[in-house]
Amino acid sequence: MLKFLLLVILIAIAVYMTLRVIQRRGVMPRHDEPPRPFGPDDDPDFLRDLDRKRRHPKDPEA
Repeated sequence: MLKFLLLVILIAIAVYMTLRVIQRRGVMPRHDEPPRPFGPDDDPDFLRDLDRKRRHPKDPEA
């Protein structure tokens, strides 16, 4: 039982260290950076422009 527990701990440490190395190299996204919009429906500027066009359909600059 002790050998199994040590094996699980060693595997967990190896996985953790591997993920830390990958994260430091920039392959994985970091959680401290704000997320970028994935599509136009996630972009606040795009949604604001759509709302403006809906409110004022004849005036393109309103």
